[in-house]
Amino acid sequence: MKRFFFRLLPLLMLLWCMQGPVSAKRVLKVLAIGNSFSEDAVEQNLYELAHAQGDSLVKGNAYIGGCSIDRHWDNALTGKRDYAYRKVIGGRKAERKPAALEEIIRDEDWDIITLQQASHYSGQIATYQHLSELKNYVSRTARKKNVHFAFHMTWAYAQDSNHSGFKNYGNSQQKMYQSIVRSVTEATRHAGIKKVIPSGVAIQEARSLLGDRLCRDGYHLSLGLGRYTAACTWCEFLTRRSVVGNGYRPESLSPSETAAAQAAAHKAMKTKLRKLR
Repeated sequence: MKRFFFRLLPLLMLLWCMQGPVSAKRVLKVLAIGNSFSEDAVEQNLYELAHAQGDSLVKGNAYIGGCSIDRHWDNALTGKRDYAYRKVIGGRKAERKPAALEEIIRDEDWDIITLQQASHYSGQIATYQHLSELKNYVSRTARKKNVHFAFHMTWAYAQDSNHSGFKNYGNSQQKMYQSIVRSVTEATRHAGIKKVIPSGVAIQEARSLLGDRLCRDGYHLSLGLGRYTAACTWCEFLTRRSVVGNGYRPESLSPSETAAAQAAAHKAMKTKLRKLR
């Protein structure tokens, strides 16, 4: 009965959302195969930002904290039910766990599926060796055979971060950022992933405008400004509309912070990663 309700819930929530004050012009289904960094980016603010401009999203997050590409690939091979499957429809979130990667991928006819690396490995190209295989597995498993892929580029840690993985970059935010840009550029080219969601670029740009205060613990994004900036980046990427001037603003942010976050996301979307290497 519980499983039946979970499967029925998306339809009920979608109908609810379509009756909202803004009539959605399109509904885009997006699945992130990620970790806590995809949680920071897509599980809050993103639906509201899209809804404010007349679009609606069905969002899924195949979540394991700190999960790397290698672990996702191993789970694909073994069918391990290691995931918490978070799903947001109509701005409301439901969760099912444990879940296997295959059942999450096949739960919806996703339009876009995103992949990403664990944050501490994101700037180490040698850790991306199974990205192509993971992409091919997801492509074979997806219900929609012309599903689009994108890579979620994560962000460098705060300058005072005490994350153990920060030492891989000499505890330097700038070195970590540049390493992520280089690794993502090379890895996506090799894997044939043509689109990158540049959250890491947006966060770095926001830091130049607002200071190094976008992380709550040195690596995860702050619940207000950091998460909003990442969501703005995803919104512009998914809807192909400038997020500048979007009317959705969390209560915790000032108008000036909101404008800076939107500007940072928009600039990131206009930036060519190869020019940053």
